[in-house]
Amino acid sequence: MELEQNRIILSAKNITKTYSGVKVLDDVCMDVRAGEVLALMGENGAGKSTLIKIITGVEKADAGEIVYMGRPLAIHRPADIYGKSIGIVHQEFNLLPELNVAQNLFIAREPLKKLGIVNEKLLTRKAREIMRKLEIDIDVEERVSRLSVAEQQLVEIAKSLSYDCRLLILDEPTAALAEKETEILFRVINSLKEQGVAIVLVSHRMSDIRRIVDRTTVLRDGRFIASHRLCETTEEQLTKEIVGRELTAYFPPKPEHKRIKPMLEVKNLSIKGVLHDISFTAYSGEILAIAGLMGSGRTELAHAIFGKLPADSGEVVVNGVSLKRRSPSRSIRNRLGYATEDRKKDGLMLNLDIQDNVVLSSYDKFIDRIGLVRERAAARATDEQMERLHVRATNRHQTVKYLSGGNQQKVVLAKWLCADVDVLIMDEPTRGIDIGAKIEIYHLIHQLVAKGVCVIFISSELPEIIGVSHRVLIMNKGRLVGDMDTDEDNLTQEMIYSYSAR
Repeated sequence: MELEQNRIILSAKNITKTYSGVKVLDDVCMDVRAGEVLALMGENGAGKSTLIKIITGVEKADAGEIVYMGRPLAIHRPADIYGKSIGIVHQEFNLLPELNVAQNLFIAREPLKKLGIVNEKLLTRKAREIMRKLEIDIDVEERVSRLSVAEQQLVEIAKSLSYDCRLLILDEPTAALAEKETEILFRVINSLKEQGVAIVLVSHRMSDIRRIVDRTTVLRDGRFIASHRLCETTEEQLTKEIVGRELTAYFPPKPEHKRIKPMLEVKNLSIKGVLHDISFTAYSGEILAIAGLMGSGRTELAHAIFGKLPADSGEVVVNGVSLKRRSPSRSIRNRLGYATEDRKKDGLMLNLDIQDNVVLSSYDKFIDRIGLVRERAAARATDEQMERLHVRATNRHQTVKYLSGGNQQKVVLAKWLCADVDVLIMDEPTRGIDIGAKIEIYHLIHQLVAKGVCVIFISSELPEIIGVSHRVLIMNKGRLVGDMDTDEDNLTQEMIYSYSAR
């Protein structure tokens, strides 16, 4: 058993990959052993996703070799990995939204009756057994498109674990999960480790790294930097290896502010069965966080304020103007922006280039008298935002779907910065973002509030909630149950959790 636990399951040897003349992986090596969790770490654009794509057959390496279970790994198409006992949970979901949960869990391997007809009863029963084993409380007959982002993440995890994996790759698996769901996942991971499964975890969350990881491998700018046993390194050393520089403070000091000018007023906002009589006021120059567990109504509240989700009653006032018959287009016209948590579904036009996406919410600013786009002005605005947010791309005409997840998120933010809004709702703005980029976004938020913008900040990470915001609203089952100042009330993670879990 000890020998099996130490056995190298997978080795990436001298992997090199080039796109359009740009070397994204340069002689990279990595190995993962049975019964361990290896954290693959690095900034967005460091090459992590490309290495994972090469391992799973999505991309072909220009040079180097992948060795799996002692033999060269030959994968001709991505689906082949499941036949080789390799499972992967992508950061970007790979579910069929119009099918239900059970159908997604067993896609292309459904139990059949004699005439080749899908045995729906057996399919549903087997799906329930998987979810029960993983302690995931989701109706397997529910259509995936009706699930929240966090629930879809849990379905992705369950789908991958339903295979008999010897190697499991998890790409930011906790990014959309609250504490309860994260604990479920970690319990499953520990069980898999005891069974000798090798696990590669791609994560930017240091809290996850500390709790579950045995060893780390760091990439930077497509190159192998270092590999350590976690017990033999420090968070400061890892951070320096990841970003290539010292970071003096994870959460920069918050800008001072006074609650003088109301910028966003929400009055008795209700949606039957979802939101219950929500009222609050947020002020110019304030960072107001919204915290709560999965299903608490945080994102639904953001959707209702922005006009994406119709409310049964209530009023939203932005900078003194009441938004009647709310819709996203009316909200944008009244200088209210919403950076969605689901960038691929709602935040970006993936087949368009960076420039088209950046100017999308402020298009009128770039149209001349006869209705033509002022190309130079649009290009200049896009270049300014790309430089401001350090977007890694070939140029402003690169198609957004080919950017890394982190750089796609930066384009979402660039769109709203270009729109020059008075109130910006940021729903999980650092989900899937590396440490250095997170700090850049925190500084960006400070720049916005220094100009009088009101930022509504939604996050599942309690340390981030406390470290970034001036004030925190806590939601529980669609109700507002807490309103506290992070500094004056000496707010702690335990206090937030006690309110949100009642």
